Amino acid sequence: MLELYRGQLDVDKIFSRWRAWGEDKNFGAFITFVGTVRAENGIEALSFDVYEPILRTWFDEWQEKAKQRGAVLKMAHSIGNVPVHTSSYMAAVFSPKRRVALELIDEFVEDFKAHAPIWKYDVKNGERIYARDRSQKLPQSGLLDRF
Repeated sequence: MLELYRGQLDVDKIFSRWRAWGEDKNFGAFITFVGTVRAENGIEALSFDVYEPILRTWFDEWQEKAKQRGAVLKMAHSIGNVPVHTSSYMAAVFSPKRRVALELIDEFVEDFKAHAPIWKYDVKNGERIYARDRSQKLPQSGLLDRF
């Protein structure tokens, strides 16, 4: 249940669709996280490159962890430019009980920041500038390690 989109996410549309899905499955907890591009350092947008095969593998491993706890994960992420004050990332956990969902969303979002094969660029004056100071090297990334 990984979704990739060109440009900014339509948070309201995705949230409504996910909420309806969770209600249909009779989950008692639906916890979301939405990442919004902040206006800072003179950027007009962030831009994202995604290595989809590894991202899907990483997500599938998390989906299995969630399943073992009786939960389901959903995630949406942007590819390309995302203007300030719009969303590039959404994650959700569905679970019969709130405690599992609360714990899992925290673990998932933190691991996403550390290990998902997504590279971030600042966009200033229409130019993409690799955000090296805010990036983390992926473990065993080899050729995927940028700069």
